[in-house]
Amino acid sequence: MKFIHTADIHWGMNPDSDKPWSRDRAQAIKDTFSEVIRQAKARDIDCLFIAGDLFHRQPLLRDLKELNYLFSTIPGVQVVIIAGNHDRIRPSSAIMSFHWCPNVTWLMDEALSSVYFKDLNTEVHGFSYHTAEITEPRLNAVRAPEDDRIHILLAHGGDASHLPLDRRLLSASGFSYVALGHIHKPEIAPDDSYAYPGSLEPLDKTETGLHGILVGEVSPSSRQVTSLEFVPLAQAQYIPLVVHVTPATTNSELNARITEVIQKRGPEHIYRFRIRGMRDPDIVFDLEALSHRMQVIEVIDESEPQYDFSQLFADHPSDMIGFYIRALQKEEMSQVEKKALYYGIDALLRTTDERS
Repeated sequence: MKFIHTADIHWGMNPDSDKPWSRDRAQAIKDTFSEVIRQAKARDIDCLFIAGDLFHRQPLLRDLKELNYLFSTIPGVQVVIIAGNHDRIRPSSAIMSFHWCPNVTWLMDEALSSVYFKDLNTEVHGFSYHTAEITEPRLNAVRAPEDDRIHILLAHGGDASHLPLDRRLLSASGFSYVALGHIHKPEIAPDDSYAYPGSLEPLDKTETGLHGILVGEVSPSSRQVTSLEFVPLAQAQYIPLVVHVTPATTNSELNARITEVIQKRGPEHIYRFRIRGMRDPDIVFDLEALSHRMQVIEVIDESEPQYDFSQLFADHPSDMIGFYIRALQKEEMSQVEKKALYYGIDALLRTTDERS
């Protein structure tokens, strides 16, 4: 039995909503999910497991129609879905009354339920969220039935507020495979007994690294996973980078260097830069124009002005600058203390009417 496992698609979300590229990211979520459907067809997959948060919020009818059309293009693939905390089942949910195509099964019950596919000798178990949180470890006592079927478990959780999980118990639960969702970073058990695919597309600056789907196969005889592969599909990555500066680095040079890095790594990605090193005290790094031209979500300036404190003290032994240096400077200084010294001196040097 060959399968694709995905989760945390968050269809309908607008990542980086305050940025110019937000609409492109929203469309990327939809386009990449369409690619999942194409992968299912191209790889001759038997089952597509969606382990929660297919939608970012309660879906509109047009969203259901769009997805139903995509599922209808793979009629030979059994699609099994559970709702996560974001798209949890509510009495008014359009999902409840929507007529899905024949190959789609929603395990909508709040209690554990299952669906059996005779031709695949595969039974898929799972339950959906009906509340925003599930704080009980509801799966700790769950065990797969002891029969000759392939048993798959779908679950959404893994933190204290959303279905706490004991990974050791999951591995020993007897299921051929446990398809998990909610954690947005890919994770595969050492014995392939459970896995998180992570979010399909990265959804914010904390979700660095590759994102995609899991493609696996379960042996019909041993009923164990024989292969499990992470396949990157996301159109973009959030990439954190550090740029080092010196007192000789100018604002124009820094902009040029960052532009070159982005062009080399790919302008389709989204970048977060940290500026580190010593800079000329007269230089102020301004990358706002660059952030508008390219997908730079954040610039954190951790550079420090290279002041000659000995010379400054010699030049200002009895005014506020000298007093400030004497009060704050010491041999061993924390980063906070250094910043207090640098920022204070910078402010005093730029102010002429208070130096007395």
